[in-house]
Formats: sequence, C-alpha cells, structure tokens
Amino acid sequence: MVKRENTAESQGSGESVSRPRPLEVLREARAQFAELTGLTVESVTTFEQTEDGWSLEVEVLELARVPDTMSLMASYRVELDPRGQLTGYRRLLRYERGRADARRTGGH
Repeated sequence: MVKRENTAESQGSGESVSRPRPLEVLREARAQFAELTGLTVESVTTFEQTEDGWSLEVEVLELARVPDTMSLMASYRVELDPRGQLTGYRRLLRYERGRADARRTGGH
C-alpha cells in the first residue's frame, strides 16, 4: 500500500479546503477501505462527486474458491467526505465471480 500525505489535512491554516483530485480520492478510498475491512478492491465500478463528498461502488474478492469462477465477490458502496476521508461503507450484494453482470437482475 502506498502512503501519501493529504495536503488538505496537513495545511492546518484558515485557508478554504480544496477538494482533492479524483485520482487521489480513488487511491485513498481503496487504501482506507482495505485497511478497515481487510479486503482488496479489485475494481471501481462507479465513482461520482456528490454534494456531501464522493461516492464509489467497488468490487472485492470475499472468498477465494477453486476454480476461480466460483470465488465469492461482493459489491460495496463507499462514501467519503469532501476531503476524501471514508465516512461509511455497506455491502450491496454478493455473487460468484463467474456470473455476468449479477447486479442488473431486477431493475436495479
């Protein structure tokens, strides 16, 4: 895991806090999520800036199985504040790796 210094946090002056660049947010979100859950993010499927900060949907390997297509994957929604600090996450669904687009069954 690559550590970086968050310049918005390290500048404790009265300056207005600028939002970090999207790539910085993605890197930091992946690192924070992994540290909290012990799960490694395999992909980011959605990423957007919101009024309250940032919102991501990530996919992780929850349980490795043989063959790999039977491994258990999960999709999580990850919420971050305007500085890119993780404020919450929740699992949206679990599915076998071999399933094609498991999330789109039922009008989601």
